[in-house]
Amino acid sequence: MKQNEGKKERKSLVFRFLNTVEQVGNRLPHPITMFAALALFIVLLSGILAAAGISAEGDVIDSTTMEVTTQTVSVVSLMDRDGLVYMLTHMVTNFTEFAPLGVVLVTMLGVGCAEGSGYLSALLKKTVSVTPAKLVTPMLVFLGVMSNVASDVGYVVLIPLGAMVFLACGRHPIAGIAAAFAGVSGGFSANLLIGTLDPMLAGISSEAAQLVSPGYVVEPSANWYFMIVSTFLIVALGSWVTDRIVEPRLAGSIKQTYGEGSEGGAAVSLTSRERKALRLANISFLVLAAAIALLAWPQNSFFRNPETKSLISSSPFMTGLIVLIALLFFVPSVVYGRVSGAYKSEKDVCAQLGSNMEAMGGYIALSFAAAQFISYFNYTKLGTILALKGADVLGHIGAGGPVLMVLFILLAAVINLFMGSASAKWTILAPVFVPMFMLLGYSPELVQVAYRIGDSATNLITPLMAYFAMVVVFAKKYDDNSGIGTLVSTMLPYCICFLIGWSLLLILWMGAGLPLGPGAGLMIS
Repeated sequence: MKQNEGKKERKSLVFRFLNTVEQVGNRLPHPITMFAALALFIVLLSGILAAAGISAEGDVIDSTTMEVTTQTVSVVSLMDRDGLVYMLTHMVTNFTEFAPLGVVLVTMLGVGCAEGSGYLSALLKKTVSVTPAKLVTPMLVFLGVMSNVASDVGYVVLIPLGAMVFLACGRHPIAGIAAAFAGVSGGFSANLLIGTLDPMLAGISSEAAQLVSPGYVVEPSANWYFMIVSTFLIVALGSWVTDRIVEPRLAGSIKQTYGEGSEGGAAVSLTSRERKALRLANISFLVLAAAIALLAWPQNSFFRNPETKSLISSSPFMTGLIVLIALLFFVPSVVYGRVSGAYKSEKDVCAQLGSNMEAMGGYIALSFAAAQFISYFNYTKLGTILALKGADVLGHIGAGGPVLMVLFILLAAVINLFMGSASAKWTILAPVFVPMFMLLGYSPELVQVAYRIGDSATNLITPLMAYFAMVVVFAKKYDDNSGIGTLVSTMLPYCICFLIGWSLLLILWMGAGLPLGPGAGLMIS
C-alpha cells in the first residue's frame, strides 16, 4: 500500500512540474508573436555583443571544401548597415526558402485529400480493428524512428497521422502526436538501416580524425550496430513515457475539445460502399507503389544518382520523395472519394485541394515569423560562438573515460537547443573533440555516437528545430488552448528519458567493449 502511495505521490509531483512548465509556456504570447519577439531580441543582442567585440576561436571544418581551418568567429551585428540591408532584402527569401514550408504544403495537398475524402478515416478504422491495443504506441514510435531513412518525411506525414491513429483508438490525439514526434525527432539518429545522415556525419568525422591520423576514414556504417540497438531502446522508452506519463497527464490536464463522432471511435463500422471504396483505393495505392518501385529498380533509372547509381545518396528519388508521397496519398484518396460518393466530380477534388491550403493558413503565418528568427540567429553566428565556447570549457575539464563522454553528450544536447542542423554543429564540434578523444585513445566512431545521442534527444523541446512550429499547429487542431508550453511540457519527459537511457546504453556498451559498427571499435587500435 505504502509503495503504491509513493508511486502516486511521485507521479503527482511529475505532473505538477509539467503542468507548471505548460502554464508558464502558454502564458507567453501567441507563437507568431513569440517568434517575432525572439527575432527582435536577436537583432538587439547581436548589436550589443558585436559592439562588445565578442568572438570565439577554434578549428572548424569548411562545409564546402571539407578542410579543417582555424577560424576566429565574431558576432555579426544586425543593427549596422549590412545587417539592416540583410533583413530588408532577405525577409521574403527567408520565408520562401524556409525548408519545412514547401515540404509541408506539398505533402498536405495529398494528405489533406486523404483526410477530406474519408480515405484516412476508413483506413485507420480498418487498421485499428486488426491491431492489438498494446502495439499501437510501440508501432507508432517505431515507424517514427524508421521514417528517418527518408529524411524529413516523418515530420509531415507520420506526426499528424499519429493523432488520427490515437483518435481512432479512442485515445488522446495529442498523445499520438507526441509518440510520433518522439520517434521521428527524439530518435533521429536511431535506425535499423543506414540513413541519409550517416554518410554526412562520417565525412565530417573523417576530416577531423585526419588531423591526428592522416588517411583515417570513418565509414557511413560506423555506428550501425549501436543504432540498431538504439532503435529498440527508443521504442521501449518512447512507448513507456507515452502510456505511463504523457497520456495520463493529458487526460487530466488538457480539456478534450475534439468531438466524439465517427473520428473518435474505432467501433464505428464501415458500410459496404465504404469497404468497396477502401479496397479499390488500396489497390490503386499498391499499383502506384509498384510502378514507382519498377521505375526505380534499373541501374540507369532516372530516380538514381547518375554518377553513383544510388537511390539514397543525392538522388532524384530522395529529392523528389515528398512529391511521390503526396501522390501516394492523393491518387487513392481520389479513388476512394469517387467510389464512396465523397467526390462527385473533379470540381470537388479541386475544392478539397483549396480547403487543404486554407487549413494551413495558421502554419504559413507562423512559418514567416519562425523563418526570420532562425535566419537571423544563423546570420549573427551566435550559435557557432556558443558551440566553440562550450567546446573550450569541456576541453579543459580534464575528466576521462565514460564521464567525459557523458559530459560531451550533455554539451551536444545543450548546443542543439540553439543550433538546429546536425551537420552544422558537427562541423564545429568534430575538429575539437574527435582529435581530443583520439589522443586519449578513443575512436572517432565513438565520439560520433556520443554526439548523435545529444543531438537527437533535445530536438523535442527546442523552437529552433525547423519543424517545431509545425507540430505546435498540429496540436492546436485538437486543443485550441495548446501552445509552445503544451508541446514543451509534453515532450520534456521523452527528452529526459532519452538522454538518460541512451547515455546509460553507451556506458554499458563501452563497458562491454562492443563494436559500434562493422570494423568500428571503441578504441584506436
